[in-house]
Amino acid sequence: MTRLVESIERHQIPLYLLAIVAGGLFGWLIPAAAEPLEISINPVLGLLLFATFLGIPFGKIGQALRDFRFMATAMILNFIIVPVVVFGLSRFVAHDQALLIGVMMVLLTPCIDYVIVFSGLAGGSSDRLLAAAPLLMLTQMLLLPLYLLLFIGPEIVSAIEPGPFLEALVVLIIIPLMAAALTQRWARRALAARHLMDLMQNLMVPLMMLTLAVVIGSQVVGVGQELRSLLAVIPIYVAFLIIMVPVGMIAAHSARLDAGSTTAVVFSGATRNSLVVLPLALALPEPLALVALVVVTQTLVELIGMVTYVKAVPRLISCSITSHA
Repeated sequence: MTRLVESIERHQIPLYLLAIVAGGLFGWLIPAAAEPLEISINPVLGLLLFATFLGIPFGKIGQALRDFRFMATAMILNFIIVPVVVFGLSRFVAHDQALLIGVMMVLLTPCIDYVIVFSGLAGGSSDRLLAAAPLLMLTQMLLLPLYLLLFIGPEIVSAIEPGPFLEALVVLIIIPLMAAALTQRWARRALAARHLMDLMQNLMVPLMMLTLAVVIGSQVVGVGQELRSLLAVIPIYVAFLIIMVPVGMIAAHSARLDAGSTTAVVFSGATRNSLVVLPLALALPEPLALVALVVVTQTLVELIGMVTYVKAVPRLISCSITSHA
C-alpha cells in the first residue's frame, strides 16, 4: 500500500493530465452528464479541501506567522503586485463583461491546494505554503469583491449576488477548515482520527484527479461551444504564468528568502484558485454564464504550465542565486 501511494505521488502530474483528458472525453461523449457532474463539484471539492486542510499544521500556524519575511512576501505579491499585473492584462478583454469578470475572478485569487504539491515537486518550502493557506484563502475571499468593484465598476458588480460568495466561503472553506482542525485535535488522543488523517492524505492525489475530471467533464461541452470567445483569454493566462516567474523571484530576492522559500513564493504568485472560484462563477446570472468557462480554461492552461514550472523554476532560481553570489 505504501509503495502504491509513493508511486502515485511520484507520477501525480501525468495523472492529473490523464484525469483532465478522461473527464473531457467523458463529458464530450456524454453531454447529458454535464448537469450531474456540475452538481457534484462542490461535494468533491469540499472533500479535497478537507484533505488539504488536514495537512496544515494548525499547531504551528503561530510559528509560521512569525516567519514574517515569507508571509509578508507572499501576501504583498498576491494582494498588491498580482492585482496590478492582472489589471494590465485584463485590458485586452475589457470590452467583454463575461471575459473580463472571469479573468479577474480567477487571476485575483491565489491557489491554496495543488500549489503545495507543485511547489514541493520543484523543491519549494511546502510547509510554509501549508501554513499560509488559511490566511491566503480568507484574505482573497474578503478582497475579491473589493477588487471587482475597483477594477470592473459598481454597475457590473451590483448584478452579482453576494449570497453564493458567502455560501462558498462557509461550505467550501470554513466548514472543511474547522473539520480539519477538530480532526487534528481529536487525533492527539484517538487512534481512529489518526487513521482518518492518514487515509485522507493517501487520497490527496486521487481526490485531485477526481475533482479535475468532474470539473472538466461538467464544462467541456460549453468550452467547445464557446471556443472562439475563450481563445481570447488563453494568451492572457500564458502571459500571466510567464510574467509571474521574474516578478515572484524579484519579490523573494528583495525579502532575502532562501531557494526553497523563493520557489514557494513564485508558485504562490503564479497558481490561481480556479477550483474554488468555479462554484462562484457557476452561481452568476445567465448573461454571465461564460464566466465559468473562462475559469475552467485557466485551469487547463495553468496545469500545462505547471509541468514547465516544475522543471524550469528551480533552474532559474539556482542561476539567479549563483549570479548574485
